[in-house]
Amino acid sequence: MNKLGLRFAQYKTSDSVIKPIVSGKLVRVVGLTLEAIGCIAAVGSLCKVESQDGFIDAEVVGFSGERLFLMPSERLTGVLPGAKVIPQMHQQGIPVGMELLGRVLDGMGRPLDGKGDVLTAETSYYSPQCINPLSRKKIKEPLDVGIKAINALLTVGQGQRMGLFAGSGVGKSVLLGMMTRGTNADVVVVGLIGERGREVKEFIEDILGEEGRKRAVVIAAPADVSPLMRLKACETSLTIAEYFRDQGLNVLLLIDSLTRFAQAQREIALAIGEPPATKGYPPSVFAKLPALVERAGNGNENQGSISAFFTVLTEGDDLQDPIADASRAILDGHIVLSRELADAGHFPAIDVSKSISRVMPMVTSDEHQTLARVLKQAYNLYQENKELITIGAYVRGSDPRIDKAIIIRPKLDHFLQQGMKECINYNDCLTQLATLTQEFVNS
Repeated sequence: MNKLGLRFAQYKTSDSVIKPIVSGKLVRVVGLTLEAIGCIAAVGSLCKVESQDGFIDAEVVGFSGERLFLMPSERLTGVLPGAKVIPQMHQQGIPVGMELLGRVLDGMGRPLDGKGDVLTAETSYYSPQCINPLSRKKIKEPLDVGIKAINALLTVGQGQRMGLFAGSGVGKSVLLGMMTRGTNADVVVVGLIGERGREVKEFIEDILGEEGRKRAVVIAAPADVSPLMRLKACETSLTIAEYFRDQGLNVLLLIDSLTRFAQAQREIALAIGEPPATKGYPPSVFAKLPALVERAGNGNENQGSISAFFTVLTEGDDLQDPIADASRAILDGHIVLSRELADAGHFPAIDVSKSISRVMPMVTSDEHQTLARVLKQAYNLYQENKELITIGAYVRGSDPRIDKAIIIRPKLDHFLQQGMKECINYNDCLTQLATLTQEFVNS
């Protein structure tokens, strides 16, 4: 024992240096943060915290002098002053393999679906390697997501990272479910972060469906779990997606939502004393966002791709929200869902005038780009003059372009709408786009 009465254990590292494992004690609990003294543990490592009901898992999220700050990964109950804190020398692993398809996991990779343990031959760890940007494959092929408005006017490429920006209740989750059923990706990884527990089950059973689950892995961390678990759920989703990409497969990654990831990091950072910077968000939040997003994308020539959709909640439908603004800068495009369209029964409520895919010119033909440009111009022209047209102030014949936009608008609205159970492949979308554009030109 040492002078504090703390017990030492020994372990060997690969370079034969002997280092002690020191169990410490809990001295303070503030909110969800635990403070311990006497421990020797690195930031990011796991600890076991003694409680009346056994041991609670916690992760080291910071330190100050002799004190370690820990964040529990589960509900904090039964912890007493002076409770033993035992560092764990083994790194937390995540099971990876084709056996994951059809399974539902929590933020640590443990099963939630009642189908027994996840038995895989391989394990991955939370230690992503930065990819040399020059070794990534270029984005050259379009990705079919089964949705007309996206395939035709906002074409996504294999390996692209897109943002799905929307307020609450405008159809983000349903749109993600449609993508899982309609995509031509080999594997789908879905991360449901900070959702209501009811919505998790509804997404899996009703929106994703039995067919969608067969080639999907779902990682769920509902709103009632700890911020650490919500943070880990995003990292687990990326780790699993990276495994499939390394096997040469094309992966569609759906994270709902990136905002909940940022909020979880904010809770942790503020709890350990990091000062807020932008509207209550500490600087570490804006450092972690690009680190997470950059893990998606194309691999090298021998690997597959991760095409990612990250949903971003816009508070009060404000696209200038700090997280929305930061996300837009690091993503390869954004799709904006309009509350006005959703309230009018227009589904999916994609506002094509405010949405853009930055890699569309790289994965589509010149003809496709021309057709899409013509229809987007017609859509925007109508939107700019909508008030005049609605109140009857616009006189037909004043502007031939507006006249054409008025004529084609009902058919354009019909083209941009799609049933929740309906999936339309990429080639059919292009055929319908060409037909509609021809009608507009000849009107």
